[in-house]
Amino acid sequence: MSEQQKQIKVGIVGGTGYTGVELIRLLSCHPLIMIAMLTSRTEVGRQVSELFPNLRGICDIAFSDADDEKLTECDVVFFATPHGVAMKSAPLLTSRGVKIIDLAADFRLQDLTAFQRWYDMTHDCEEILRQSAYGLPEINRHLIKDAQVVGNPGCYPTTAILGLAAIIAEQNRQSTPLIDEHIIIDAKSGISGAGRSAKLNLIFSETSDNFSAYGVSGHRHLPEIEQGVHGLLGSIFNHKIRFVPHLVPMIRGMFSTIHLTLTKAGQQVDWQAVFESRFKDEFFVDVLPKQVLPQTRHTRASNFLKIGIHQDGDILTIMVVQDNLVKGAAGQAVQNMNIMFGLDEKLGLEVVPVTP
Repeated sequence: MSEQQKQIKVGIVGGTGYTGVELIRLLSCHPLIMIAMLTSRTEVGRQVSELFPNLRGICDIAFSDADDEKLTECDVVFFATPHGVAMKSAPLLTSRGVKIIDLAADFRLQDLTAFQRWYDMTHDCEEILRQSAYGLPEINRHLIKDAQVVGNPGCYPTTAILGLAAIIAEQNRQSTPLIDEHIIIDAKSGISGAGRSAKLNLIFSETSDNFSAYGVSGHRHLPEIEQGVHGLLGSIFNHKIRFVPHLVPMIRGMFSTIHLTLTKAGQQVDWQAVFESRFKDEFFVDVLPKQVLPQTRHTRASNFLKIGIHQDGDILTIMVVQDNLVKGAAGQAVQNMNIMFGLDEKLGLEVVPVTP
């Protein structure tokens, strides 16, 4: 067995939430993975298939207490936990050579002031944060492959940054404004994006047959999107971003619509061709043909992200859809793991979207 074919021992901290069970589902289908440890504060001793019968016969490991010392026996540990948990364990794990992929926000924002403001906590391991990689493969693959710690992006920022990547790159290439300084991101998510805990505003009678905005005065994913546009994508212009998320009455799925006003120079660009060229080698990003619009069901339960483009005079509309629990969370985390271990990015992730 070659070095790349050796089985990878995985630990999952926080395996009872929606992203946790998605990690278990996807990793159970990965040919080179062994889930060695699965933790939960509330379900210790119970087999995962008791809590999630869909995994019966697929994964029957029992939940255990989170024990950092035992986690050091793993090759990689996924944290599907609330914000602030991964950074507590990171110093010990990284000192023992364990790789970390955090699905919360501990290693997303490099601006510590912004992190404290939006997550109401101070960061415990700044040095590890500075050495971590932001886990958006289609943009940051070169850093992810050598990283020991990866901060998995938020679901909304994934759609926003990938939706803007081709535009910012073309604008930087031409060194002239192609779009107006204002970027409007109108985003919608299924209810699973709010997590699995019981909350009054998320029960069926409150969310069914209803459509609502939230975080209008400010949302913690906004600084992450701004970091992506100005830092990760390296925009040479000072774009002002207006981001408004909405909750829609569906279980899973995300649809982000990005509205841009084109300058005279921007109106001369064939944006369809720009997007197709930028993502032609990206397996998980599908730029749809002209006049074909994406729908959330086109990506359900898969790691694919689909982009539709509509150009009308001085208005450019970018529509981005993904499954918020897969490409927006667990699937992207597995994609990052594959890169970190030098594997084919698609391993365990070639899941065809579910229809209907």
